[in-house]
Amino acid sequence: MSEDELPEDNPWDDVPLLEVVVLHVKDAVAATEGGADRLLLVAEPGDVGVSPDAAAVSAVVKATDLPVRVMLRRGVGHDITSDGVDALAEFAEMASTLGAAGFSFGFLDSLLEIDVEACSELASRVRLPWTFHRGFDASLNTRRAWRDVVDLPGLDAVASAGSSRGMSAGADELLAYVANPRVAAILMASGALEPEQVPWLVRAGVRQFGVGATVRPGRSWTRSFVDVDHVRTWRMLLDDAVARARGIPVD
Repeated sequence: MSEDELPEDNPWDDVPLLEVVVLHVKDAVAATEGGADRLLLVAEPGDVGVSPDAAAVSAVVKATDLPVRVMLRRGVGHDITSDGVDALAEFAEMASTLGAAGFSFGFLDSLLEIDVEACSELASRVRLPWTFHRGFDASLNTRRAWRDVVDLPGLDAVASAGSSRGMSAGADELLAYVANPRVAAILMASGALEPEQVPWLVRAGVRQFGVGATVRPGRSWTRSFVDVDHVRTWRMLLDDAVARARGIPVD
């Protein structure tokens, strides 16, 4: 396969998935009540976030019946050493015993290309489904990055806004790439996602969506918590968009 080719199997499912980023139990409870499908537990949120501690993993898993994915990332940057992979694998094993249903991680090499070797190594050791986090958008060659991630073991989502600057800058690029059904199958649209972008993404085949600050009053990570009504609004928006895309009458 040439670097400009992408496989075109694995068509997307028609059920929309809503993942909500949470920091603690209060967030998790609100996201669950609001209709989220899955939670992503992080600490020190931002464009990507870092790993939470064991106490947070235990508390959040006990507070919800939703699957909880846990961020595997230490410090800044998207590169990693073999020792770093070992450390994250050890943390992942602990998180798994506490009930984590999956993980979010991803690594780039010195050329800002997907570090296939490091990603594959950690994926083989965690042995649970995982998401390539928003670090994907820092890759230098997007087409090559999509080619490199589609066959990573255990990967079932790539969190992307199409640009490191967020969805407002990258939505058009995302729409171009999801013309390939296999990209659409694993893309989780996230990164300053706005409601008006959802119908276009849904019609293009996207069925996974991640939200963070947009479900918090004032979009503040430090001054507000996940709000039940904000999550419920996103739930209704996704369900409505998919129903309309399938031609199902909506009241």
